[in-house]
Amino acid sequence: MALGPAFYARDTIRVARALLGCVLESRAGGRMTSGRIVEVEAYVGPHDPAAHGYGGTRRTRNASMFGPPGTAYVYRSYGLHWCFNVVTEKEGYPAAVLVRALEPLRGRRVMAVRRGTLDPHGWCAGPGRLAQALDITGACDGTSLQGSPLRIIPPREATRRVVYSSPRIGVSKAADWPLRFVIAGSEWTSRPGRDRTASRTRRT
Repeated sequence: MALGPAFYARDTIRVARALLGCVLESRAGGRMTSGRIVEVEAYVGPHDPAAHGYGGTRRTRNASMFGPPGTAYVYRSYGLHWCFNVVTEKEGYPAAVLVRALEPLRGRRVMAVRRGTLDPHGWCAGPGRLAQALDITGACDGTSLQGSPLRIIPPREATRRVVYSSPRIGVSKAADWPLRFVIAGSEWTSRPGRDRTASRTRRT
């Protein structure tokens, strides 16, 4: 069963950490693909200089970020890659969690074709890659995560995970805010070598 709106209607950092280990499922493109979330970044509201909703200004591009919690916010980065976010907190408050990397699960052959590589570490390690692997595009923007084409389901088994935080990647403002969260030791993150080293000292 998909995570409900109440899961997302909480503090963004809390939601970001709770998403680790959950499974993102996509039926976009008519094929089922999925992956376990291993890396996320939090964008915490209108006071966050790196967030698209900084200052509380609503535009066509970021309108979904102001939607109800549990909405998909999908935007194109630098005109090249789609990026998938989940909207958090309350409607009208621009906060979201960017999903940065997945451990591939279902639909591995489909992912290989979409990404043009047989190396599974090249399928979902990074927001642009995972969006391509799961066929997440602007058509998914503004859709509910309780149905189709996208949904997020909790782990089947509750397991204790070590999580560490680090500064967000690729932002020029508030670059030192430690709002990137990773499952320590995962080989599926966007920077697995660095993450395994950092996890020894930056556990939270």
